[in-house]
Amino acid sequence: MAKELVADYIKKLVPYVPGKPIEELERELGIKDSIKIASNENPLGPSPKGVAAAQALLNNLHRYPDGGATTLRDRLSKKLGVPADQIVVGNGSNEVLELATATFMRPGDHAVISAHAFVVYDLAVDSRGYDKTVVPPGKNYGHDLRAMAKAVTDKTRIVFIANPNNPTGTYNTREELDELLESLPQDVIVVLDEAYFEFVDQPDYPDGVELVKKGANVIACRTFSKIYGLAGLRCGYGVMPAELAGYINRVRQPFNVNMLAQAAAEAAIDDVEFVEKAKAVNRQGMAFLERSFNEMKLEFIPSVGNFVLFKCPIDTKVAYDKLLRKGVIVRPMGGYKLGEWLRVTVGLPEENQRFIQALKEIL
Repeated sequence: MAKELVADYIKKLVPYVPGKPIEELERELGIKDSIKIASNENPLGPSPKGVAAAQALLNNLHRYPDGGATTLRDRLSKKLGVPADQIVVGNGSNEVLELATATFMRPGDHAVISAHAFVVYDLAVDSRGYDKTVVPPGKNYGHDLRAMAKAVTDKTRIVFIANPNNPTGTYNTREELDELLESLPQDVIVVLDEAYFEFVDQPDYPDGVELVKKGANVIACRTFSKIYGLAGLRCGYGVMPAELAGYINRVRQPFNVNMLAQAAAEAAIDDVEFVEKAKAVNRQGMAFLERSFNEMKLEFIPSVGNFVLFKCPIDTKVAYDKLLRKGVIVRPMGGYKLGEWLRVTVGLPEENQRFIQALKEIL
């Protein structure tokens, strides 16, 4: 009998389903002027400084990129106040999450993940056949860090924390995270996903990079996809103790981040005006959506990110399809085991208004 092509744990995987592209929707339904508020993208578009830097390198595409992202890491080092050898640049922060799993976990090892957290954590662990415990959520489907600490065993190597969490928009406080870190064995790494940290205004929100500076066994993952609007180029980074970075760099593939992404990311760091405008647009849009949900008597989870999760009073598959036919793309949450909820990204004012109007019409 022929050997199985793949292991059973591969057969059980469910592929990640991204937000529906505008082009696909318009092609399928024959409509125009659709809006996509499904993938937590920046409604202002990409950082202008990042675009200019990428365009300046188009004639150099026959060259390989800097395999170690040296210039970008040096720029991040100055911005964050950490040595460059504590920074790993990835093809999106998603790759850093994957690299951490590949580097620090072995067969028989165990990870701790919260229910309703970013699905890539499960995928990174499950795709390698490692063990995990999915901990029931806390308030508003967010992370219960005390329960996660109790789930740690002598086989645990990584605890995944999204702060803020996607898709709920909830966050854990500095005090809660400090308590967790103090309770963990020294050989357990906390992978702290901070993809949306720039949007957070709460004074008790912890800074993962500062935790690394204090010696915590933390990998703080951040991205240029959200606030900087460079999702299409795929560039993110992790800040961690130098020893951990050294091991990850042994596993990281060469030339993992293309030259346009590196150049755009480096330039976008200095695009302070763009970042501040994006924050302002997000604050105003979030206030409008929350006010509208309250007026419509729809349950929602207060969010510190650039998206909000709301409970749909009709079947979400029906609601999603009806919104699509009105040219409005949101995100169903069945893959997160939140089948009664939909997630919407904060858009431009006119996009937010169009979404609310369409939602009122279908309900």
